[in-house]
Amino acid sequence: MSQIPPQPVDLMIEARWVVPVEPHAVVLEDHAVVADGGRIVAVLPIADARAAYAPRERVELGEHALIPGLVNSHTHNPMTLLRGLADDLPLMVWLQQHIWPAEAKVIGPEFVRDGVELAVAEMLRGGTTCANENYFFPDVIGATYRRMGFRAVVGLPVIEFPTAWATTQDDYFARAVAVHDSFLSDNLISTAFAPHAPYTVSDESFERIRLLSDQLDIPVHLHLHETAHEVAEEKTKSGLRPFQRLQKLGLVNDRLIAVHMTQVTEGEIAACAAAGVSVVHCPESNLKLASGFCPAEKLRQAGVNLALGTDGCASNNDLDMFGEMRTAALLAKAVAGDAAAFDAAYALRAATLHGAQAIGLGACIGSIEVGKQADLAAVRLSDLETQPLFNVVSQLVYATGRHQVTDVWIAGQRKLAARELVDIDTAAILAKTRAWRERIAAA
Repeated sequence: MSQIPPQPVDLMIEARWVVPVEPHAVVLEDHAVVADGGRIVAVLPIADARAAYAPRERVELGEHALIPGLVNSHTHNPMTLLRGLADDLPLMVWLQQHIWPAEAKVIGPEFVRDGVELAVAEMLRGGTTCANENYFFPDVIGATYRRMGFRAVVGLPVIEFPTAWATTQDDYFARAVAVHDSFLSDNLISTAFAPHAPYTVSDESFERIRLLSDQLDIPVHLHLHETAHEVAEEKTKSGLRPFQRLQKLGLVNDRLIAVHMTQVTEGEIAACAAAGVSVVHCPESNLKLASGFCPAEKLRQAGVNLALGTDGCASNNDLDMFGEMRTAALLAKAVAGDAAAFDAAYALRAATLHGAQAIGLGACIGSIEVGKQADLAAVRLSDLETQPLFNVVSQLVYATGRHQVTDVWIAGQRKLAARELVDIDTAAILAKTRAWRERIAAA
C-alpha cells in the first residue's frame, strides 16, 4: 500500500501549548495549528502534523502559548493621538470641556488615518487582531485597517449634532449606508451602527437604526448605562431608564452591543440574557473615569455574553488587552465578594470568543478551531516574570505582559515576527504622531 504524501499547506505553527478557548479551559501540549488559504485546517499533535502536512512555512515556538488573536470589543482608535491629553477628570468634564473641544480643532481624515495607524501598531504588539471601532470618518477608518491588513468592525456613527463627518440626521444615515455598502465583500472589514449614547441620540434616529440594522443584518454598538448621572438624567427627561427606553424602541435584541453597563438592575441583567444582548466591559476606562463598576460576575452567572474592550486611549490610556483581562478578573472578584468569580479561563474567553460573538464574528474568529480564520498570537512564557509555570491560562491572565507577545497572524498572514512589525513603517508612524502632538498642543 502506497503512503499518502503530506498535503501542501501555507503555514504550520508548532507550539509548546495551544490554548484553543473552545473547548473551554483546555490546554493542548505540543500541538500544531495548520493553516491554508488564511483558514485553520487542522489542530493536532506536532508529530502527527509533520507526518500529514508539508507547510511552505513552519514556525517552531517551543516556549510559547498559541492563543486566538485578542478581540478589543470597544475602541475609539483615532483617539490614540489624544492619549494623556486630559487625565484625572470625571467623564462629563473630560468629554465636554476637553476631549470634544480638542477634537473639533483637529478632527479630519488625516487625524483619523494617523490615529488608526498608531493604534494598529500598538494592538499588534499586544496580540490584538480585531477591533470594534466607534468613531467618525468610518470610510477612512475602514480603508486604513484594510490597508494594514487588520480585522475590524467599523462603526457607522450617529449623533444628534453636526460634526466634521456629517451635519444632519439624513446626512449621517446616507453616509452610514454608503460606507456599509463599500465594505460588503471585504474579508477583513465589516460594519455596525454606532449611535453614541441614549443621551445624544433621538428616538427617531434609534427607530431608523433599528430598521436598518434589521435590513442590513448588522449590530448596534453604543455606550449604555456608563454612569449614574446618565441614568438619572434620562429618568428625569423621559421617565425611563436608558435601557427601558431602548426596550421600548425595539433595540434590546441579539444585535445590541451595550458598552460599560455599570448601572444595571437584576431585571436588566435578566433582560439582556433573555434577549441575547452582548455587554462589553471596559474596566480600566471605567476605573479611571470613576464611572462605576460593571457587575461582571452577575452578568456571567446570568449567561450574558460578556466581552472586553479598552475604550479609547484618551480614557484608558492604552490598548493593552492583557492588562484589561487581568483588571477585569480582579475587579470582578472584588465587586462580587467572591475570589472564585470571573476566573482566568473565562477572562481569556471574554477577550477572544465572547468578543467575536458580540461583534457578529463568532463563526469566523475568537477560537482556534478548524474552519476559522487563522487569527493567532504567540506568547512567550519562558520569561522570568512568568516562571515557574503551573497553569498556562492563569499565567496568561495574571502574570503575562503584552511585551511577551512575539508573533501575530491575521488570516494566516504574519503581522508581527519576533516582536518586529511586518510591513509597517514604525519610524513614519512615530514621526506623524510627534507632529500631531505639536499640533494638538498648539491648538
